[in-house]
Formats: sequence, structure tokens, C-alpha cells
Amino acid sequence: MTASATETAAASTETPRTDVVGVVGLGTMGAGIAEVFARHGFSVIGVEVDDAAADRGQGHLDHSTSRAVARGKLSEDDAAALLGRVRISTDLSDLADATLVVEAVGESLDLKRSLFSRLDEIVSPDAVLATNTSSLSVTEISAATSHPGRVVGMHFFNPAPVQKFVEVVRTVVTEPRVLDEVTGLVEKLGKSPVVCGDRAGFIANTLLFGYLNHAASMFEGRYATREDIDAAMRFGCGYPMGPLALLDLIGLDTAYEILETMYRQGRDRLHAPTPLLKQMVSAGLLGRKTGRGFYTYEKPDSPVVVDDERTPSAADAPEVRRQVRTVGVVGTGTMASGIVEVFAKGGFDVLYVGRSADKVDAVAARVAKSLDKAVQRGKLEESARDEVLGRLTGTTSLDDLSSVDLVVEAIAEDLAVKTTLFENLDEICRDGAILATTTSSLPVIELARVTSRPGDVVGMHFFNPAPVMKLVEVVSTVATAEDVAETTRALCGAVGKVAVSCGDRAGFIVNALLFPYLNDAVKMLEGHYATADDIDTAMKLGCALPMGPFELLDVVGNDVSLAIQRELYLEFREPGFAPAPLLEHLVTAGYLGRKTGRGFRDHSR
Repeated sequence: MTASATETAAASTETPRTDVVGVVGLGTMGAGIAEVFARHGFSVIGVEVDDAAADRGQGHLDHSTSRAVARGKLSEDDAAALLGRVRISTDLSDLADATLVVEAVGESLDLKRSLFSRLDEIVSPDAVLATNTSSLSVTEISAATSHPGRVVGMHFFNPAPVQKFVEVVRTVVTEPRVLDEVTGLVEKLGKSPVVCGDRAGFIANTLLFGYLNHAASMFEGRYATREDIDAAMRFGCGYPMGPLALLDLIGLDTAYEILETMYRQGRDRLHAPTPLLKQMVSAGLLGRKTGRGFYTYEKPDSPVVVDDERTPSAADAPEVRRQVRTVGVVGTGTMASGIVEVFAKGGFDVLYVGRSADKVDAVAARVAKSLDKAVQRGKLEESARDEVLGRLTGTTSLDDLSSVDLVVEAIAEDLAVKTTLFENLDEICRDGAILATTTSSLPVIELARVTSRPGDVVGMHFFNPAPVMKLVEVVSTVATAEDVAETTRALCGAVGKVAVSCGDRAGFIVNALLFPYLNDAVKMLEGHYATADDIDTAMKLGCALPMGPFELLDVVGNDVSLAIQRELYLEFREPGFAPAPLLEHLVTAGYLGRKTGRGFRDHSR
């Protein structure tokens, strides 16, 4: 890489000259980075502190390439050629001819600054020095060199050979040609680069670790079990891993250091590590790498979870403590229709109530259409379709619910309207009938208190679309009878759903973890740190989420998101939960997302 005027002018169109790439630090991440470059034909010099560390680094490379061969991702000849392009050394001076050096040593500012100072004296003046730090200041690292303009962040994600995303981090003095060349190189490696400024956590970790910290705090406060917190985010949001399992994979010491760094720089309380993390790190419970963290593993570095003292036993499986044969559903919207279908497919006779005959007929039509699609796709027999439809009865009279065993309310998210309904249900329904609400944000206790039977009232929060989404949050108030909560959980299992238990507070599990993360993304956009497209790319490719935050916000509806965020802020009084002004402004302007044709993006085309 040279800094001549000709090359600088062509920087945006030419790939950088990277004849030899150096990688310093050959742990899991460093070895993965070395493998990525070698896979794409580059000669790589990997440097470690001593022979033992060098042998471990070679072992990481051998293991990774062997797995790729076993999975058919790499031929044996290609694997041999790849390994042949990597030379491992214990002498930094071997990097003298490298045109790019990527640092992947421990997450210590002093260590990295010392290394960059030494590299600055070894490599040529036009070589690029890149740090793989996930949270430390690239600017502070660059200041240890005599040429800080050639220093850039090049944050790969683990496992580097698999993950397609790289954050390219610029400082205020990073030379434009360096930024362009590194971005072009990342693309040449088959990765998707996103350029961002130098602040703790960059894009992905800033958003991810606030969410992970909140989940650890939720567990620490015994609001829900580790299994239920993780299941809620997997089945409610489609995340590949639950937050506590992900913390174990990352390493609790690594997570703690990243959060500490982010908190020191930004002073955002949401990034202040929850005390439990520090206690677990001090006790050596670091996650998979030590064999125990939030979960217990078969052995250190094993992904296999084994039972421990917190693991629910078979005897803990919920049972139906109150007999439920018939189910009533109040409401005729999309959610109500889905719940009707779920219970009817589960073998229950369902009586659904609408305000008019047309609305009642619309429910039957929605369910029939859904079942017909399942038949066409071979997921349901025609005879089964007819049986399901035969279990449905529609009515316009609430009084017809007098003999049902369970009533599920799925009407508008309006406390006054729901309260009036529960007053009526209290008068109509038989003694012992369970009264459930599908509210996603309102206090369940407010509905229970207007009845003469608060112990029979429970939250049963389905996710949309109910026939598809597996999760149901079973919400117990301080008054909910245990046999009601247990019966509700058992019924969820009987209709093919995954039930998680939680207390009656704003957001329950999923929304309490999801919406602060979405709000943080809006604040990041509002601060002009990155574009909506780049933030979405970071979270989809860097964290393997099914949708980026702005895609999701436009699907959910910015008005719905704002209402939930306001509920969270009012309940927890956490400054970081205050709705981002940009979200407020979009809602005021009527830019609600897909349903209005415009939200964070224009959907009218």
C-alpha cells in the first residue's frame, strides 16, 4: 500500500496491495482471521508470544479446517493449500514485509498500545495496522504509533471464517485511502463491511450487550428462569440463541470487560455490568470455556449442556389442575382468529364472540382460509380441516360464555375497554373458569382487581401470528392462583406452544428485552452514528438476528413500539428507556411503518 497521489485517487476502485498479511495473536479469533485471509489466497504470517501459544494457534487452524473438510465445505487439497499459506512465528520482526497487520491479542488497552508501538517500528511506513478490538478506543491505540492515520479498526465476528460481517472503524485521523483500501479488502474476503466511528462497542456490540446485560439483570432479579428467558427470545423473536446461552458462548469475562469499557466511555447505566456478572467472573464461572456459566456444560469448551441444580426435573412439568374442555375467545381481529385456530387444532371446542354477525363470520373465514392453505401445503389432511372447523361456534352474545372453562380475551389494547369486559366476564362465567388476557403491555392485575375472583385471572400473551409463533408468556399477578398458572402452562403445551412463566410487569420477558434494544438503535440513528441500512446489516450479519431493528420497527409499527416503550419507561423509570425523540417525531408525522407506507423506510414503492 502506498500513499502516492495516483493510488489515493484510485483507492475507491482498486483493491489494496496485500501481498503478505500479518496476524498477531492466534487464539480462536486470531486463528480464524488468519484462516479467512489464507482461504482467499493471501500469504499469512501469524505471530504468537511463545512456542506453546504458537502450537495452540496451529491447533486452532488444524481443527477449523478439519471441520470444514468433514462438513464438505472444503476439499482436502484446498485445506492443505490453505494451511500451506500460513506461517507461524514467535518473532514480530518477521512482519517487516507485511502490508497489513491485524492485531487479535487480549482485550487490554495497555497490551494493544505496546504492540502497536512495536509494530510501528517494524513495518514499512505505508503498511496498514488494524485492530480487531470489539470495544476499546481505536484512537487511543493509534496514538501509540508515529503514523496514527494508518491505524483502523477491523472488527471480525466469531467464528471469523463463517461470519460475513466486519465493522471497519475509522478514527478522526484515519486516512481516507486506508479506509477505502480496508473496506475493499473486506469485500474481497467475501464479507460485508460497514464503516462506523470510533466509540465503545461500535454498532453491533453497543446494541447487543445492552440487551445481554438486561437479560442477566432479569435473571439476577429472579424474574424468570434462565430456561424461560432464553426460550422467550428464541421462540418469541426467532433469535438463534437465548441471551444467557449467548453470554456463556461469548465468555462472561469478555462480556464484563466489554460492558465495563462501554460504560466508562458512555456512562449509560444500561451498559453498567449487572453485579451478577462480576460475581460469576470472580468465581471463575466464565461460560462454555470453563464448563460452567449460566448453564453447566459437559466439559470446558463443550457446547453440550448437562443438568445441574437449576435444571427443571420431569416432576416439574406442568399439569392441568383445573379441567378445561371448552374455550371461549373474545375478539375478532387477527390475533383472536389465530387463537381460535390454535385451540381448535389442539382438540378443544371453541366459542368465539364478536360484536356483529359480520365480524363473527370473518373469524370463520380467516380460520378456514388458514386451514385451506395448510391442506394445500400438505401440512394438514382435509378430514382434519373439517374436524377443526366442526369445533368452532361463533356468537355475538357474551352471555353464551357462561359454561366455558377458559376465556381468552383478545380485544383492543385499551385498559378501559378490557376492564369493562372483565367486569362482564366476572358476572357471566362459571365459578372456577380461568379468565386470561392476551395483553402485551398492560398490567394484568388491573384486570384482575375488577373481578371478584382475581386468583382466576392470568396473562396468556400469544405472539403474532398465533398459529405459527410457538411462544406464549404466562403472566402471573400477585393474586393469580398457582393451579391457574400451572393449568395455563399445561394447556399451552397441549396446543403445541412453548410456555414461559413471568411476573406481571411492563413488557413481561420479550418486550422488556426487545424494545429497549430497538430504542437504542433509534438513538444510534438519531445521533448520526450509522445509517439504518448499516445498523440493520450489523445486527443481521454480525449477530445472526432474523431482522434488523429498523426492519422490525416498520413491521411492528412505530406507534405500537412507542406505546410499549412509554409503558416500560413509566414502570421502570430508567432514563435509558425514555423513548427516542426520533421515534416520537415519526409517530407524530404519521410515519408508522409498513401499514402507512412509510416509517424508517419508504414502503410506498
